[in-house]
Amino acid sequence: MRKLLFAVLITSVFAAVPATAQVSVAFNTRSVSIGINVGTYPQLALIPGYPVYYAPRLSANYFFYDGMYWVYDGENWYTSAWYDGPWDVVEPVAVPVYILRVPVRYYRRPPPYFQAWVVSEPPRWGEHWGRSWEERRIGWDRWDRGAVPAPAPLPVYQQQYSGNSYPQQITQQVVIQEQHYHYRPREAVAQQAYQRLESRAAAGGGQASAPPQGQPQPARAPQARPAQPTPTPQAQREQQRAQQQAEQAQRAQQQAQQRQTQQAEREHAQQQAQQQRQSEQAQRAQQQSRERETQQTQRAQQQAQQAEREHAQHQAQQQRQSEQAQRAQQQTQQREAQRAQQQAQPRQAQPPEHAQQQAQREREQRAQQGKGEPPKEQQGG
Repeated sequence: MRKLLFAVLITSVFAAVPATAQVSVAFNTRSVSIGINVGTYPQLALIPGYPVYYAPRLSANYFFYDGMYWVYDGENWYTSAWYDGPWDVVEPVAVPVYILRVPVRYYRRPPPYFQAWVVSEPPRWGEHWGRSWEERRIGWDRWDRGAVPAPAPLPVYQQQYSGNSYPQQITQQVVIQEQHYHYRPREAVAQQAYQRLESRAAAGGGQASAPPQGQPQPARAPQARPAQPTPTPQAQREQQRAQQQAEQAQRAQQQAQQRQTQQAEREHAQQQAQQQRQSEQAQRAQQQSRERETQQTQRAQQQAQQAEREHAQHQAQQQRQSEQAQRAQQQTQQREAQRAQQQAQPRQAQPPEHAQQQAQREREQRAQQGKGEPPKEQQGG
């Protein structure tokens, strides 16, 4: 059975929070299962501009900050000194500010209510946890980005413990951590957790009682460790050699971790650049499509206008031809009427007697022509 990692309720003040917004920090007094099984030491990448690592290959909101692992399941925060627990619930008012400030994009399994929030900004915890929490954590989202603390070294020694070799007992975890990890945290939550772990290790793994909620933890004098036999020079040399090898392995792991972090940052930058290019290509394609549609619309309008002009010209030409035909017909009618009038006027101008004389002469001329005699005008001539 797992022993409790944090068996006490801790009360302190966050150094990053103003004096007017003092809050008590607390852990749940019972370790819980959070539904994830890491199995092996996870790959952790440093978030650019933050002293926080995240696990890009885990399907969980998994972080490492100030010597502790942190997991968010969508409702509660959990913390542990070892990568696969046991985990303890952290009260919302106790979560460190730099954990709260991690941008949304680094949550590998964001809850549904994260979807409406900007990925480059931290979650809107005040909206989720309410006004009471926001009043107690005033200023959590405002900080000097030029004064961000250095990230804590990763506890890479834990990678050699996986599967059946993973220490299930809290006392085992504490002993191994004291041997390999010498970082001292800055945050009040982690500081007092470490102090409690050291006290338990010095007492041989005994369980400490929890103080009443809201009451500060009384200071306790460190208990004396049992006397240890003086190691031989050879044992000291072996211990120093082992320590040097462990430090070298830790430095190599840190260098590898830095390379992985840089690679993850490059991949992230390449992904963002690719997304930017795809967005620009989509915008250009959309703009070109709109331009083509505009050109097609303009051409259709021009064709319609040209057809209207041709139709109007055709109608005008037909109108002119019709008018010309009408004028020609009128002129023809006028000429025929004038000829008819001119032919009728001579006959009307001759008096009756003159017409009779004329007719008489014509008869005589015909008669003379029948006899072969020339007309009288010719004879007289």
